[in-house]
Amino acid sequence: MAGKLVGHNYTTPDLVAKVTGKAKYSEDFRAEGMLFAKLLLSPMPHARVVSIDASAALALPGVKAILTADDLPEVVAGANLGEGIVASTLSERGLTMEPLYEGEPILAVAAVDELTAAEAIERIKVEYERLPFVVDPVESLRPGSPNARTEGNVWVRPQPAQGAPATGPQVQELKWTDEDFDKAGEGQLPLGKHTDEWVVGDVEAGFKQADLILDETFVGANTSHEPLEPRTAMAYWQNGKLYMHCSTQSTMRTIGAVARWVGIKPEEVVIVSEYTGGGFGSKGSGTVFVVVPALLAKKTGAPVMMRITREQEQYIGRARPALHSRVKIGFRKDGRITALDGFAIVENGPYDVVGDARSAGDHISLSYQPMAMRWRSVSVLTNTPPRGAQRAPGGMQGNALMAPIMGRGSRRLGIDLVAIHRINAPEGKAPFGGPNARGVQGRTTSAFLKDAIDKGAELFNWEARKARSGQRNGSKVRGLGMAVSAYSAGSVGFDGLFVIKPDGTMQVQSGIGNLGTESVFDVHRVAAELVGMPWEKVEVVWGNTAKYLPSTCNQGGSQTTHAMTRAAHAAGTDAKKKLQEIAAKTLGGTAETYQVADGRVFSGNRSMTLAQAAKKAIELGGVYDGHELPKDINAATKASAEALAGQGLMGVARDSYPREGSSKSYVATFAEVEVDVETGHYQVLDLLAVADVGTVIHPRNLGGQILGGTMLGLGHALTQKWVYDQHYGVPLARRFYQTRPPTILDAPASMRSAALDIPDPETPVGARGVGEAPVGAGFGAVVNAIAAAVGDEVFKRSPVTADMILTAVEEGRVTHEPLTANI
Repeated sequence: MAGKLVGHNYTTPDLVAKVTGKAKYSEDFRAEGMLFAKLLLSPMPHARVVSIDASAALALPGVKAILTADDLPEVVAGANLGEGIVASTLSERGLTMEPLYEGEPILAVAAVDELTAAEAIERIKVEYERLPFVVDPVESLRPGSPNARTEGNVWVRPQPAQGAPATGPQVQELKWTDEDFDKAGEGQLPLGKHTDEWVVGDVEAGFKQADLILDETFVGANTSHEPLEPRTAMAYWQNGKLYMHCSTQSTMRTIGAVARWVGIKPEEVVIVSEYTGGGFGSKGSGTVFVVVPALLAKKTGAPVMMRITREQEQYIGRARPALHSRVKIGFRKDGRITALDGFAIVENGPYDVVGDARSAGDHISLSYQPMAMRWRSVSVLTNTPPRGAQRAPGGMQGNALMAPIMGRGSRRLGIDLVAIHRINAPEGKAPFGGPNARGVQGRTTSAFLKDAIDKGAELFNWEARKARSGQRNGSKVRGLGMAVSAYSAGSVGFDGLFVIKPDGTMQVQSGIGNLGTESVFDVHRVAAELVGMPWEKVEVVWGNTAKYLPSTCNQGGSQTTHAMTRAAHAAGTDAKKKLQEIAAKTLGGTAETYQVADGRVFSGNRSMTLAQAAKKAIELGGVYDGHELPKDINAATKASAEALAGQGLMGVARDSYPREGSSKSYVATFAEVEVDVETGHYQVLDLLAVADVGTVIHPRNLGGQILGGTMLGLGHALTQKWVYDQHYGVPLARRFYQTRPPTILDAPASMRSAALDIPDPETPVGARGVGEAPVGAGFGAVVNAIAAAVGDEVFKRSPVTADMILTAVEEGRVTHEPLTANI
């Protein structure tokens, strides 16, 4: 749908505010009489609070209130909380009397300033009863080992009796046997009992067809989200409503979450979040800890600001769960994968079950299209900070564990790395994942990954450069690598809403969060394009749910560009039809003969401006100015549209376009590294990522998303990880310089992106999301390049550090600890 707006670069409405410092984040807001909250965190990995003596703190001048878990809304297990959420006593609540990891908040203090609040925290005496803990998922599965929770150590989804409704996941105890551990070879992951499994095809028959069979174990790292803006929040109550200034990815989708956490109705919540300093999945619908300033504000009758420090963010800010994985894989001589048998342990943390293990299997299935596949997994609880979705949850880990295997397979078979990826790449409406209840696999809406591989190989000059891969020059050796990845890229069923006003401007209501992706603005250029509105006359309203915003998807899962361009297209189409009808009513002729472009509605010599049409819409009323609304729009949109009725010509509609299949995006990434074998140090010299994401909406922003996701993948490959003391169960890495997220110094000297710009056939604009697909390919290209430079027997875990390379090169074998977590 390329036109004057779609497919072109532009300056987003928030850019000046961001670069001049005028943009206001949650921490920047102030209110008269505002108090400050501080958290008291658990010093133990697992304990029960026996008693709290806060008398000395309450006696301190300036201390206004203390909040504990007893002040939080009561949890009734099994209660329907709306939006498909069922209450569980095992879920995180914001404050607790049984901390499950070091750093979990026990209570909060509100005082006139932060210094007073901090001093009050120091005066509080808490008596703890120590409880057993574990910070390594494999250790938790050993016979006689401690459990992370008193209820058990793994998440299990019980199979309901025939005809009975499905029940939610439960925590149970699962221990592997000594025999399970003894059977595993040196450095190999044991294959004990699992809690989740799916199978497609005949796996054993697939292995019989294979000319090469590999059996590989790989251990990933837990990695914190670490957005630059921590989850600071400020709350106050006014006229019976909670006003919450918070850092969230999804403006409209945060209302229901905050209402559940605080124990009030959604209509009693107003979310203010015009700017969010990143989230990467950790702030999808805000964060449960906003309950603290909300309830302290209610208790004190004053606004309350809770500022989160970097160390606190490291504890409560969520993380990507590590996978311990083992994959047996069979290849034909031409590189085609005949069978894949995978097993993964996901280190779940102590709270709600994460879907990364299942997602890893699904996206391995999609990216490599094995002829037969079995995928087994178990989610193990540990006494480490809670996990959550991080950019390409599961997809990144799946591609990460597969990339070295694909590289090793190509070298063992004597096949080019590009060729082995190409022969296994999905195309068209590709199948993926486990079968549904009817025994049928899911399908994609489209896949042009082979085209992305071909384009990348050409742009990267792969054929000419691969001859020097593995060639040594002094102490330096270069390696060439490539990898692919795929991830979810869209949802359906949301609403678009805007008003063309009598002054000729267009006011677009955007319920999308402004987390740095610019989709809060980009998607609405579709609607402006359809009604012929110049972009300089468009005003986008965002960041405050009191300003009548429509039902909007969650800003997670790379769904926004796909979902909300569809919604914008629906609303734009609705408005265009109304403009044509108004022109016909006013100027004569039939509506179908009128065109809409360049700020006018015209047919031959008959013409009227959009401003004139907006005035006429108000005169006509009814469907034209929003007094009569479509019956299928979502409730939130209906309420917002009713408030805006009568202001001009209203474009409002729900995305009801058909879609056959699941929307997925794909990336092929190519990298060249140089390794110093005398020090183990390496650097990425050149990198190219080519994306298959459908129609390009905003080229410059697309490039930023591709390379930003790629940098996250590089961070996982090069530097980023947790480190825990296995004996005391406490973190040793608490700051950026210890957890090592990637910086500009880690970026390749040359880093480029490209896109196919082939429209997806199952969506009217042709666009799919891009945020997550690049991550796994970025990781995989770099680790494959390292292996091409120094050999396959160097690493079996990530990140790949200089000491791992140096000792492996000296010894001629893998020397690092094979299975221990968080080292």
